[in-house]
Amino acid sequence: MSDITPDHSMLAMRIAGAIAGALVSLAYMMPKGAREAAARAIAGFISGLVFGAPAGVALAQWMGVSDLLSPSEILLTGSAAASLTAWWALGALARIAARTGRGRGG
Repeated sequence: MSDITPDHSMLAMRIAGAIAGALVSLAYMMPKGAREAAARAIAGFISGLVFGAPAGVALAQWMGVSDLLSPSEILLTGSAAASLTAWWALGALARIAARTGRGRGG
């Protein structure tokens, strides 16, 4: 059985990327309230941690820079991108749902 001890530097890159993506998204599209901000922050952070590696690899390959970046740079970029995307998407969906709910008289 192989060792599954986490690499602390890679975990730090995931966390830093997830936080950076969430902060950029907050500046880009401000939440309307504390509840929306908390939901988007949690979703963005978790998405950055979970999907950071595959998103980083996919982005690096799509852009053709896989050979130029280190694994930590790919992970940092992917975590930030996943966090930014999740935060933005959740915010947009929340606003669409709010408008749809108001239009039906409820």
